[in-house]
This record gives sequence, structure tokens and C-alpha cells, in this order.
Amino acid sequence: MSDWECVIGLEIHVQLLTKSKIFSASSTAYGKEPNKQASYVDLGMPGTLPVLNNIVIKKAVEFGLAINANITNRSIFARKNYFYPDLPKNYQISQLDFPIVEGGYIEIEDDCGNNKKINITRAHLEEDAGKSIHSDENNCTYIDLNRAGTPLLEIVSEPEMKSATEAVSYMKKIHNIVTYLEISDGNMQEGSFRCDANVSIRKSGEKKLGTRTELKNINSFKFVEKAINYEIQRQIDLLEDGKKIKQETRLYDENKNITKSMRSKEEANDYRYFPDPDLLPIEIDNEYILKIKKLMPDLPDVKSKFYKSKYDLTDEQINIILSNKEITNFADKILLLSKISAKRLINHFISSVYLKFNKENSLALEDLIKPNDFYLIIDSIEKKVISKINLKEILDKIWGENINISSVIENYSSRNENNLDMIDDLIKKIIEKNEKQVKEYKSGKTKIVGFFVGQVLKDAKGSDPSVIKDKIISYLDLI
Repeated sequence: MSDWECVIGLEIHVQLLTKSKIFSASSTAYGKEPNKQASYVDLGMPGTLPVLNNIVIKKAVEFGLAINANITNRSIFARKNYFYPDLPKNYQISQLDFPIVEGGYIEIEDDCGNNKKINITRAHLEEDAGKSIHSDENNCTYIDLNRAGTPLLEIVSEPEMKSATEAVSYMKKIHNIVTYLEISDGNMQEGSFRCDANVSIRKSGEKKLGTRTELKNINSFKFVEKAINYEIQRQIDLLEDGKKIKQETRLYDENKNITKSMRSKEEANDYRYFPDPDLLPIEIDNEYILKIKKLMPDLPDVKSKFYKSKYDLTDEQINIILSNKEITNFADKILLLSKISAKRLINHFISSVYLKFNKENSLALEDLIKPNDFYLIIDSIEKKVISKINLKEILDKIWGENINISSVIENYSSRNENNLDMIDDLIKKIIEKNEKQVKEYKSGKTKIVGFFVGQVLKDAKGSDPSVIKDKIISYLDLI
């Protein structure tokens, strides 16, 4: 690879989080019975006219502000024409000359661990196509038009990424921004966040770009990395064999880990763009932009620096906190309450509430547990009023229920006191029975404490091993 370098640009398609479609009142709900959510407008039936969903403008502006881009004051929709098997009107309403967002950038970490700026060319609004479902068994293709007309924001980067890992880092950063700002739910399995990757190869040090291929519709970070790495090697092998790269669109087969030719790559002029005669230009004044900017929360990069400087949290902890807006808000509230180590508090949170919420998050997090209640539980654990081992049981008891947390803690505290008395008796008896192991501890073999802990746990199952260990050491040190 040292003789060659790759150049990668990504076109990320983000389904916007709206209840209705971009040009019709049809629902955007996922997973409904095929072809039950496609109106006459989505089907392009004669006599129907598109009407713009204003929410998509706000979401596009929010994204533009998040990436330090220019918001176009007068943006125009165009018709992009070619044969779409899953878009009946055979054109897509998109944007060409005057996209709603122009320029901007984000920063990622490159392969050497340094900050790298990736410039963004544009982000424009358009409608999604339907879905083709290919059946080998019946030798036919089924068309589901429920997705047709779902609002999309297509984000086009400059070709500035030099490896598959950089491309994935960029994609994850964009995903983080759009989900944190609730521009999109970012669900990759449902196709809400997917990308096309443009990949080309050139000799190291050359300035001219090589012939590019486009890898189409990949909806997994893992598959983006694998597809790009395969395509890089495929192009290198062709060039080293004296062959030429064809400019084409290719599909990635995740089962075989290969890319396959789909069609020759089109250029803009192949689509015969022209302004859509049924849609007025979008007029966005500076007052509207400023109003949105004032209401936007701190972005993930700003929050990340704050968590590091204020609380000294790890990158892993920060990434989990920033993975979901509800999680972020909950974490902020418990951190403000906390008088214990922020790292320990967040570790408790991640190992309990976060994991439980991720498995069953049909309700809002604060409808399931209040930040103040969670903090009181952890504070009681830290003060050894209750045992850490009771945390899961307590959460199960109060999860989604309106229960007084003080009475729950008091109940477990009483149980804990009775349990501690029993443990004290067990420790005394076990120490008396094992004089040999006591002598080993006294001679400096401190690992023998594990033996005593194991003996106690045989009769005190469900007790906190750390509490037992501390008690054993205290007893042994008094002998």
C-alpha cells in the first residue's frame, strides 16, 4: 500500500425525524404493512401537487449551524430525472444549484491520533425513494413504497479521507451530531442513516484524483469499513496488473465481503436537472437562523470537553453519555447532585440504568426513574447504608413505578444491617477454624484473603464481596 494512497469522500443520507413526509401528509412510521403509507402525492399521480413540510427546513438549518456552514438564504428544489424502479414518477425532488447548507466542516481523529478537519461540500434536502425487495425464491422483485417521500438530508463531504478508519470516524461524528440534535433517529438497521462511499486510488504524492467508484447504500459502520478496504485493494490489484478502473456504481455484498458492479456511474448532466415548477423557493432570513441558533443545545464536542475538564471522565464514559439526548440530560442532573467521584457515579449509572434503558426504552428515561432517586440510591451504596449488590433489585422494584425511594432505601438498609450481623458471626467462626490460613496472612501472604471471602460467601450468598473482604481484613489485622 506504500506506493498507493486512497482518497475517500462520503455522501451520507440521513432520514429526518418527522411524523409526515417531505411533500405530503403521509406517515413516516417504520415497519408498517407494505404500500399502506404512500399517498397520491408520493406516487406522483396526475393532478397532485407537493407541499413542503416546514419542519425539514429547521432540521437542515440546525445541522448547518452544527457544522459551521453557510445557510443559503434562497434555496431551490429541482427535479432529478432518471428511471427509478421504486419511485413511480421517475424523478426525485432534490436540490442542485442552491442547496440549503453550503460548506462547513467537522473534526475527526486521523490514523495517527491527530485532529483532522474534514470539509463538507454541501447538505441538501430531498425525498427518499421506495424500497425494492429482491426474491431469489420467486425470481421477482417486490416494491414497497412506504418509504417514498420520506425526508432526507444528503451530506456530501470533500474527498479528504485517506483510509477506511477515517471514513468511519467521520461517519460516526455525523451520526453523533444528527442523533444528539434529534435531527434523525439514526437507526441504521431501519435505513435512517446510510451512506455512499466514493473511493479512488492514486500513486503516493500525486495530486490528480484517480478514477472513482461509488459504493452504494451501506448502512453499518462495520460494513462501510470492510467495503472500502475491499475496494481499495481491488483497485490496487487492477492497476498493478496494468488494467484500468471503470467509473461505476458498485454494491457491497456483506456475506461474501466483496463489491459487485451495479451500473455505470452517472454525472450530474445525466440526470437532466431542472427547477421543480410546483415548489416555491425556500426563503430563509437571518432572523430565523439566529432564533434557531439561540435554542440549540451545546454540541457533543463542547459537552465532551466540559466533561473532561470538569469531571475528568474517560472517553468511553463520555461517548456513552453523549450517545442519546435523554442519557445526556439524566447524566447532567445526577452529576450536579453528586458529592462523590464523578467517575464512580457514572460507572454506577452505565452498569445499571444505561444498560436497562437500552434494553427497554419504550418510555422516556425520567418516566422510568428520577435522577434524584438514582442519586440517593448510589449515595446510600457509597455510604454503605445499603449493599451495591442490591442495586439491580432496587431498580427493578422502582422502574416505572411511583414509589417513595426513601422507604425503599430504609427497607434495604434494615435488611443490610441484619445481613452484616450474620456476616460478622460467619467471619469469626471461619477465622477460628482456619488457623493455618491466618498464619499465612500474618506472614505477608495477603492473597489468602480471597480464601476467607470464598468461605463466607458459601453461607452468605448474595452478599457484597467487597464488604466481606473489608471486614475480614479488619478482623485479621486485630489478631
